[in-house]
Amino acid sequence: MKYEHKPIEERWQKKWEEAGVFHASNHTDKPKYYALIEFPYPSGQGLHVGHPRSYTALDIIARKRRMQGYNVLYPIGWDAFGLPTENFAIKNHVHPAVVTKKNVARFKQQLKSLGISFDWTREINTTDPEYYKWTQWIFLQLFKHGLAYKKEMAVNWCTSCKCVLANEEVVNGVCERCGSEVIRKVKSQWMLKITAYAQRLIDDLDLVDYPERVKAQQKNWIGRSTGAEIDFKTSEGDILTVYTTRPDTLYGATYMVMSPEHPFLEKWAKSLKNRDEVQAYQQEAARKSDFERTEIAKDKTGVRLDGVTAINPATNREIPIFISDYVLISYGTGAIMAVPAHDTRDWEFAKKFGLPIIEVVKGGDVEKEAFTDCASGILVNSGILNGLTVDEAKEKITQALSEKGIARPKVNYKLRDWVFSRQRYWGEPIPIVHCDKCGYVPLPESELPLTLPQVKSYEPTDTGESPLAHMAGWVNTTCPRCGGPAKRETDTMPQWAGSSWYFLRYMDPHNDKALASREAMDYWSPVDWYNGGMEHTTLHLLYSRFWHKFLYDIGVVPTPEPYAKRTSHGMILGENG
Repeated sequence: MKYEHKPIEERWQKKWEEAGVFHASNHTDKPKYYALIEFPYPSGQGLHVGHPRSYTALDIIARKRRMQGYNVLYPIGWDAFGLPTENFAIKNHVHPAVVTKKNVARFKQQLKSLGISFDWTREINTTDPEYYKWTQWIFLQLFKHGLAYKKEMAVNWCTSCKCVLANEEVVNGVCERCGSEVIRKVKSQWMLKITAYAQRLIDDLDLVDYPERVKAQQKNWIGRSTGAEIDFKTSEGDILTVYTTRPDTLYGATYMVMSPEHPFLEKWAKSLKNRDEVQAYQQEAARKSDFERTEIAKDKTGVRLDGVTAINPATNREIPIFISDYVLISYGTGAIMAVPAHDTRDWEFAKKFGLPIIEVVKGGDVEKEAFTDCASGILVNSGILNGLTVDEAKEKITQALSEKGIARPKVNYKLRDWVFSRQRYWGEPIPIVHCDKCGYVPLPESELPLTLPQVKSYEPTDTGESPLAHMAGWVNTTCPRCGGPAKRETDTMPQWAGSSWYFLRYMDPHNDKALASREAMDYWSPVDWYNGGMEHTTLHLLYSRFWHKFLYDIGVVPTPEPYAKRTSHGMILGENG
């Protein structure tokens, strides 16, 4: 007798759903258990093998916990905003909402056929205005607390998607989504001040059960370092400040390097005898991504500033200043002191441009190669530091220069503020208006959600503006503060926005008064076990921890960390890799 699995399984799956076998309750005396998977992006291709691989693992845990008497929350939803759907809509001349609805229906049918014990009564969708109302609400709280701001900055620009990418979305110099070239452009962007939480994002990893490699990746991405800021006088009278983790090597600094975007270059333009050469190099650097610019193996390039020099504050010697693309304006101060004897990149640069190489930590042959194994050692050729260990020299030189008012201890982070603007249609509208009189003004919370208008074209503009910029009837509005004419923000939020808090909405998905009731969050928080991809360690996982900590600080959520336990799996590759 042949086993007809389809009708049998469909019949029992329907009975399970009608009986609420897998439904969690917010009103029970049972102990809770919250199992969470990364909710899927509903692409047109439907499920792939990676989806059930991850979901089945936690399904086993969820079923076991139910049998052990726990009230188990194992929810499902859709992370449905994003570029792939919009690109498909552009290509096929169909509204992204129509594409999303069709894709969700297919995913849902496939997932239900697998019999995974999701609680479908708590299904959410990031493109639902009743959901993104609360995404917008969180953004307004960030804005009101000074953690959302707009600034002119050099950004990563995808030449194909025609939109700005966060640093985390640029992989090996190309767009993570489409694989096209990424260049640098200066644009006005909304930013989220994740750097304000850098230290806590490191420290609170001690509170959670994460794999050590996940913790290490987050710590490395945040990139905490300790050192000093040191001021160098310049021949123009300006003070050029550098950040260094090795102030002990100051006597070996034989030249300085500035980022091609450093604002002093414009200020010094009239003094530069080779201004045309400098400007040409700036234009060349602007066509490169941060990854290309900082790649260790690349050829060293740069231009010496002819007409402006600096003074080494330890030796009082005049030293040249270069611009080079391996120095980024977004890290430290946008300028470095170069110690070629003890840094490989500085050594190669010095050899190429014929610059002095002075050994200041004993060991190695610095004429043949940089001596970089110098975390410990004895200082030489270093005046007041001679004979001291590296640690002793760091402390002494920082103190000596601090007493003169030209240095100060400094903790720095590689982590940059989160670029939050996207010049696309299919994303959450940013609930801000710009008034010439009042500046940037938040939309009243009573007017949320600010929904997406219907547009004729979803094509990104060649000027870099969102398609929403053409919707004059939607863009032109009144200022909530003074009642004068104002314009809506036309950039939209990135896909990461809706996924930075979705686990909270599952706790109370039908609440129309708050993102979730405090009672529900007190009961369900934190997530007991969160399983997802290793590739999201420095993107979604970091972003969602940041948002959660902010919500904790303003009293919205009861725990400082969103996930008690995290496991991360690898990626299943096809035959082509």
